[in-house]
Amino acid sequence: MTDLYTSKVEMVEVSPRDGLQNEKREIATADKLELIGRAIAAGSRRIEVTSFVNPRAVPQMADAEAVCAGLPERNEVTYIGLVMNQRGADRALATGRIDQLGAVAVATDTFAMANQGQTSDGSVEAAKAIITAARKAGRTGQVTIAASFGCPFEGEVDEARVVAMASAIAAAGPVEIGLADTIGVANPAHVARLVAQVRDAVAPLPVRVHFHNTRGTGLANVWAALGAGATIVDAAIGGLGGCPFAPGAAGNVATEDVTYMLERAGIATGLDLSRLVETNHWLAGVMDRRLPAMVAHTPAFPASA
Repeated sequence: MTDLYTSKVEMVEVSPRDGLQNEKREIATADKLELIGRAIAAGSRRIEVTSFVNPRAVPQMADAEAVCAGLPERNEVTYIGLVMNQRGADRALATGRIDQLGAVAVATDTFAMANQGQTSDGSVEAAKAIITAARKAGRTGQVTIAASFGCPFEGEVDEARVVAMASAIAAAGPVEIGLADTIGVANPAHVARLVAQVRDAVAPLPVRVHFHNTRGTGLANVWAALGAGATIVDAAIGGLGGCPFAPGAAGNVATEDVTYMLERAGIATGLDLSRLVETNHWLAGVMDRRLPAMVAHTPAFPASA
């Protein structure tokens, strides 16, 4: 693995969208806005606040416009809205509060059909169109390639396929390319290899990574990705998360756990760990259960931290 660790990593907080979207219990709009406010107070400067999808498919995101209407005015914070198609992009842009459109392309046909009703190639074209729409509206766009490391339906995914998708999408002018381990099957060796290939293919665009901790490899995969040249990491406070269209998907890597690991390693995240832990405890109350993240349930170290 090429050693490309830097002194600072950009964190993208995804708990308000990916963290909550698969929850069966309806989360109040006010609680979603409180979560966003707490993330900002902890230092988050890029936040995936909601998704503009069919509410019948993802009921938890039915209040997308209401969430946007309640977002605090913070010029230094980038609010991201996940969109799957032009209709979603139009809705997001119409709020006037979304700074960045997040599109999704899917590495396999079967998952692409389940996730957004189109082929893998179709998802690439849709993602490129969303980037174009964002740029025309004076916003930015980014794309995540879902199932980059494995598909819930088709199994192993050809690395060359992911690299080719990344190259095609990069030509449309996104701010970054994201690689998602949607169902938490990646291992550090695979991560290092694929991140390095995509990094080389899309340079100078940065590579963002999105890992689920389904099989306990999430933190190791984050570390491997950074060593291979990724510079941006998605994470969710509390370690919540999942995908309604991906059987077996489980929680995202936890923001507080990633922050602890990186800060202890001398890599700055810009986040306040104590505030993240406080938010974990608050969110556990909202969810009425203990959350998967580990650091929030251990003594501070060093003790004065």
